[in-house]
Amino acid sequence: LENEGLARQNGRELVRNAKKAQAILAACSQQQSDAIVKNVAQEAAHHAEALAKMAAEETGFGNWQDKVLKNRFASLRVYDAIKDMKTVGIIHDDPVKKVMDVGVPLGVICALVPSTNPTSTVIYKALIALKAGNAIIFSPHPGARQCSWKAIEIVKRAAEAAGAPEGCVDGITQLTLEATSELMHSKDVSLILATGGEGMVRAAYASGTPTISGGPGNGPAFIERSAEIHHAVNEILTRKPFENGEILRFDQA
Repeated sequence: LENEGLARQNGRELVRNAKKAQAILAACSQQQSDAIVKNVAQEAAHHAEALAKMAAEETGFGNWQDKVLKNRFASLRVYDAIKDMKTVGIIHDDPVKKVMDVGVPLGVICALVPSTNPTSTVIYKALIALKAGNAIIFSPHPGARQCSWKAIEIVKRAAEAAGAPEGCVDGITQLTLEATSELMHSKDVSLILATGGEGMVRAAYASGTPTISGGPGNGPAFIERSAEIHHAVNEILTRKPFENGEILRFDQA
């Protein structure tokens, strides 16, 4: 019971700190936000190989060579996709239709991390959260705590070095169901990004907090008649054995 209480307390403190940090982050200009995101992406890419080797050794899943590609994709390719997006202030203004789009952060995001993608998930979720002015708290999988925490530390240091407030990126140290539950049910958490097994995804949706999830994905491949057959077959054969199929498999949390 004492450990359960400490775990819940850890979760509450993280949310409290993240909420304060997010208020500061929300006041950043587009230029400031972009500088933070750029530094996080570059630092993550710099450690792509080391994180890949840590993940493969700790979890026993996949292979480190393919994990390097995932880490680099999650950092550099994701950054390239979002770097020019407007997320702060007036994003679009149509004076004719009198419609205006304004970028407003959600707040604090809870991010659940699977053991199959324990470092790349941390990288890309941090990038998209920070780009939109949100704070993010990670709940790593117990079977990948060391490599996920290393990724969190790298992202956290890079964000703060570029001007992000302390507490905008963090993770729970008490890796228990109670701590994760505290995060998911907190009234100060605006969104859950849940990547993992069916049980964990269901728990996230049942929390009452808005959730975007990605669960098990070992689906069959269907080639539509309009496809270029040789190209499609080549793509399927290339992707199915990638990371020993681990990219499509998520463990129960």
